[in-house]
Amino acid sequence: MQMLLSKKTKAAVLAGALLALSSPAAVAASAGQSAARHSYDERALQRDLAAVRKAGGGDVNVLARVDTAHGAPVMARIGTRAVGSADPIPWNAHFRTASTTKAFMATVVLQLAAEKRLSLDDTVEHWLPGVVTGHGNDGSRITVRDLLRQTSGLYDYMDDPALQDQLIHHFDEHRYDTTAAADLVAVAMQHPPVFVSPQGRATRWAYSNTNYLLAAMIAEKAGGAGWEELVGQRVIAKLGLRDTSVPGRDPHLPDPHVNAYLMNEDGARLDVTEHSLQHTADSGVVSTAADLNTFFRALADGRLLPARQWREMRETVRRTDDPDDVAEMPEGTYGLGLRKIPLSCGGFYYTHEGDGVGVNTRPAVSADGTRAVTVSITTTTAPPDLVALNRATGALVDHALCDRTGKDAPKG
Repeated sequence: MQMLLSKKTKAAVLAGALLALSSPAAVAASAGQSAARHSYDERALQRDLAAVRKAGGGDVNVLARVDTAHGAPVMARIGTRAVGSADPIPWNAHFRTASTTKAFMATVVLQLAAEKRLSLDDTVEHWLPGVVTGHGNDGSRITVRDLLRQTSGLYDYMDDPALQDQLIHHFDEHRYDTTAAADLVAVAMQHPPVFVSPQGRATRWAYSNTNYLLAAMIAEKAGGAGWEELVGQRVIAKLGLRDTSVPGRDPHLPDPHVNAYLMNEDGARLDVTEHSLQHTADSGVVSTAADLNTFFRALADGRLLPARQWREMRETVRRTDDPDDVAEMPEGTYGLGLRKIPLSCGGFYYTHEGDGVGVNTRPAVSADGTRAVTVSITTTTAPPDLVALNRATGALVDHALCDRTGKDAPKG
């Protein structure tokens, strides 16, 4: 779910105060590794993380972790766990992953496809008769594959003006709302689609959270359990992700965590840490930097999907009908719950960002799964400019996955 920090909601709130810089700390790389071969160290990460904080307006808390096939992780942090606290960000801080949840959900759907419980070419109408209809919407023209790769053309329920008004102007009144996924889909069906592609040929792309609500509803029918249980059993338990969970409607974050804040219309700081808004399959996973690195590396090295399904997940399309998305993420293509983005050192990395209420998550993994990095950003005042933030986090990811500092990376 692209919430208050998304491209659709930047007008939410303004102003703020700068948090104190916590003492930099990190776990060093294993002894004996030469600086020439492994140049991306704690100092380089700390420097890149400072650039991320600056891009976020200077008043965000930031945490990053790099994991590789060999040696100890490299970590860095700037900020405190709460406004007015002297305690630094916990290394194992929990955060809402927001739309990074889509990579988890797509993985489950692809597992079900591998087991022949569903087909990516099944239509939405086949699984959910009568759900996608009205105002030019037609579930018989949209496949499961379209849902996962954002080629359905369906209206994003998060763009609904009434819902936007609630989130931007009445957040505190609605923070514990637990609207069912089917009801959110019904909101989207009150609007015509962004586009209708020729049947059987998905030629256009636009990001829509509605797609993943429908994908989860189909997975629940095919998998015989709620999407939370499917993700819990098929991904979280399978990988032993002890700090990852799907809290559903529970508004509380596990400890330890970093408090998130926004400014209300009166200019007062509002603690937005506790809420139930991100409880659906487009946004509902809670995790840590370490666990997200484990998850994305497991995708890349074959622990979660058979080779055929991993290949299908990485079959991407060009983004065509979402100028905000292209402005914020100018490079890359989109697959089944994954973005594919080029590296300056050659090849590609895979990612799915998450922008939620007071949090931004930027995980990434190299194509071979040997290196992964996650950046977690938590706001203390206003939502950051996503163009600037993505430029800074993109540079950090590129440096970390290419294993070189910004000083030795190619210019341009």
